[in-house]
Amino acid sequence: MTAAAAARASEPLALVCGGGRLPGDIAAKVAATGRPVVLFALTGWADPAVVERFRHHWVPLARYGAFRRLMRQEGCRDVVVIGGLTRPSPFGLRLDWGTVQVLPKVLRAFRGGDDHLLSSVGKILEADGFRLLGAHEVAPDILAPAGLFGTRAPTARDDADIALGLRLLAATSPFDVGQAVVVGDRYVFAVEAAEGTDRMLARVAELREAGRLKMPRGVGVLVKAPKIGQDRRFDLPTIGPQTVDCVARAGLAGLAVAAGGVILAEPQEIARRAEAAGVFAMGVSAPEASP
Repeated sequence: MTAAAAARASEPLALVCGGGRLPGDIAAKVAATGRPVVLFALTGWADPAVVERFRHHWVPLARYGAFRRLMRQEGCRDVVVIGGLTRPSPFGLRLDWGTVQVLPKVLRAFRGGDDHLLSSVGKILEADGFRLLGAHEVAPDILAPAGLFGTRAPTARDDADIALGLRLLAATSPFDVGQAVVVGDRYVFAVEAAEGTDRMLARVAELREAGRLKMPRGVGVLVKAPKIGQDRRFDLPTIGPQTVDCVARAGLAGLAVAAGGVILAEPQEIARRAEAAGVFAMGVSAPEASP
C-alpha cells in the first residue's frame, strides 16, 4: 500500500445506510480494522437499533446539501452506500438547496433503471470530491464464496436450471432489470423486476398454490447474480436468511448465487436455515463474478 493510500485508509469512512442489518455488519467489520466509520442513516429506511451502535447522523433523502456538509465536517472522503432502499419518486422528495443545485442531474438519473440511477448519484458525489467504494472493497469477506454453504448439493437437473438462469440473467442485463430468476426443469417460473426477490418468490409460491405450476415441490432454483457491466459500488445483489425461508416456502430445491458477485448477510444463519429447510445454497461461477 502506498503512503497516500494508507493515509486515506485512516480517514473516517462514510457509510450511507438504508434498511436491514447489513449496514451495521459492514460498519463493525470496518471498525475492527481500526478505521473510523460514520453512519449517515437515511431517515425512514435505516434501522435505529443498527445505527445507534456507531457514530451517526440522520439525513433525510434528497437533502444532499446537508449530507455534503456533514461529510466534510466529519472529514470523510470515501463513501459506501449499503442497505435496503425503495426507489422513490423524484416528485415526492423535499429538496434542500444543495439538492436543487444538482436537480437537473438528479432528474436525468431517474430516467432509467436502478443501475443508471445509482451510477448517476455516484457521479454527483465524485464531482464534489468524494470517492465511491463498494461495500466489498472495505469488507471483502461479505461476498459469496464458490461452493456449497451447507451440506446439501444440487442434482443434475438443478445444475441445468442454474446454468439456464445464469444465461437468462446475462441476456437481460442490458435492460437494467432484476438480478434474480427462478427456473425449474428448464422452465422459467419468474423473473425479478421492481418487486424484489422476496416478492418474486412469494409469487412463485402463489402460483404453486393456485395450481399454475404443475411441477412438484423440490423442483426449481433461485438464481441470483449481478448484471453484466453493473457498477459494483452500488446495489450488488444480496441474500440473507429470509431469502432461504422464501425459497423453502416457494417449494424450490435451493438457491445459487454468483460467487464473488453477491453479498451474503449472516452467512452462518443462511447455511443453518438451508439445512433445516432441506434446500441447498451455494455460490457458482458466473460472468463478472469476481469482485
